[in-house]
Amino acid sequence: MNLTRIILAGGFLGSGKTMLLWQAAKMLTEQGLRVGLITNDQAPQLVDSALLTHNHLKVEEVSGSCFCCNFNGFTDAIRHLRLDVQADVIIAEPVGSCADLSATILQPLKEYWNTELRVSPLSVLTDPHRLQSILDGGNAGLHPDAAYIVKKQMEEADVILINKADLLSADEMQKLIQHTASTFPAATIYPISALKGTGIRQWLDVVMKSNEAGKRLLDINYDTYAHGEAVLGWLNGTILLHGKTTDWNQFAKQLLTSLSEQFDKAHLSVGHVKVILENGDQYVMGNLTGKAETLSMRGDAGTSGDAKLVINARVETSPEALDRMVNGAIDGLTGADYQKDVEAWKYLQPGRPNPTHRFDKVV
Repeated sequence: MNLTRIILAGGFLGSGKTMLLWQAAKMLTEQGLRVGLITNDQAPQLVDSALLTHNHLKVEEVSGSCFCCNFNGFTDAIRHLRLDVQADVIIAEPVGSCADLSATILQPLKEYWNTELRVSPLSVLTDPHRLQSILDGGNAGLHPDAAYIVKKQMEEADVILINKADLLSADEMQKLIQHTASTFPAATIYPISALKGTGIRQWLDVVMKSNEAGKRLLDINYDTYAHGEAVLGWLNGTILLHGKTTDWNQFAKQLLTSLSEQFDKAHLSVGHVKVILENGDQYVMGNLTGKAETLSMRGDAGTSGDAKLVINARVETSPEALDRMVNGAIDGLTGADYQKDVEAWKYLQPGRPNPTHRFDKVV
């Protein structure tokens, strides 16, 4: 079998990684390439995996820990995609709060998998408003230790992708690129819009040809890193809803609006909240990446009496408080009108990162 190209696309929660994976996979497939995707999270039941599968993409999910702490699980997923779909290209999306990927993922891949893989430059996505705050010395509305992770992600990036470029004017984007380049001079910087697909072909042209992956190793404080992850409560859940005929698009929007109001009232920073409501082959997806104005919806789940709700939430509060808020919002919408069958439900606080490998030199 030929060598498989592997591309890691990291970036903090809410930066748009999943949409980038979908757009990139679509473009590469149109070129006649076989593409596999790997998603990653601290818990199973991912909105990302459901969305990508709905779009007829081959997805492997590594759940329960990050790629770096479950390197063997990650490489098992790579092996499956190479065997099952003869993947020419694999695009992997690490957990949004992960950093130190050069030492713990890229160097081991180059050392141990060089006869199976061509490893592309490490790409890191960032939201332009969050990026601007970080560059200006702020914390982008995050806990300082969570903001530390954002900075470290960009510090080790070979390529920085400033996503949501459509939110800025050409002049604003040029100034942001210049500021980013002066702060992180080792990275190549591209503006993109994962939602609209702009700039992604140019990025793919680079990462599909270059093997210069993980050109530097981070100087990172694992105590700060671990606390930056631990300030977030994580919740993943799947519920089957049965009841009256419902406009599921409106239901999803009302659910995210209710959660946003609770988070804003309590002054809680949001990493991301993702919801997908599936009505057979139809689905609607909603995202919240900050305060109420960041809420976005797409898709169409139509109306029916039955649906499957998958929710992933990452919010700066305790897991127990997050569980109460999410359950309260769902109960407020369903009441006695629906039967709710919980298929899966888990809330947690991430443990300290304990990488399988951590190289002290660039391979």
